[in-house]
Amino acid sequence: MSSKDKIKGLLFDLDGVLVDTAVYHYKAWLRLAKTMGFTFSELQNEELKGISRMDSLDKVLAWGNVQKSTEEKLALATQKNDWYVEMINKMTPAEVLPGALNFLQQAKQAGYKMALGSASKNSATILKNTNLAHFFDAIVDGNSVSKSKPDPEVFLKGAQELALQPQQCVVFEDAEAGIIAAKRGGMKAIGIGDKNILKQADKVVAGLGQLSVKNLEEL
Repeated sequence: MSSKDKIKGLLFDLDGVLVDTAVYHYKAWLRLAKTMGFTFSELQNEELKGISRMDSLDKVLAWGNVQKSTEEKLALATQKNDWYVEMINKMTPAEVLPGALNFLQQAKQAGYKMALGSASKNSATILKNTNLAHFFDAIVDGNSVSKSKPDPEVFLKGAQELALQPQQCVVFEDAEAGIIAAKRGGMKAIGIGDKNILKQADKVVAGLGQLSVKNLEEL
């Protein structure tokens, strides 16, 4: 491997990789759905992982067969976010996923540059409350990108912020849309979760606790 292709940067999705905020998203979307007279399952909720708030709302409304104007949609998305923020404001470092802290510490010590690449517009709050912010050289989230995964924008911007080429970066993702985004951006991808779903990843593990920085040299 030439030095220009050597992995130097790590790009992390947030929800489901470093912390599990999916449960809070689910509770907030479900509460919103109930105000409109319907519910949806946890399995359906899987489809909302890694996509933007407005795209998520469109899916939820479609499940309930509910039509809303653009103005109403914005109000609903704001309401959902208010409920979600209420919950994440109570998060603590105890909610960091098993093995994530150790992996971040190892990677920092080994000299890897690290960026967050998340659709979440609340990533700064979550990183602050879970005491993870200091690990990241750059944060690219829903506030700084306009396109949702599987578009690679969030990861390409992350690589740019780290002053690296896409092929020098590896993405850590729990959603299929995120793995596709990484591959479209010309990056390696490590899937966190089910290998039957994250088929396009270069490697799949159940959690960051199953990885060491040595594994990055094998990609």
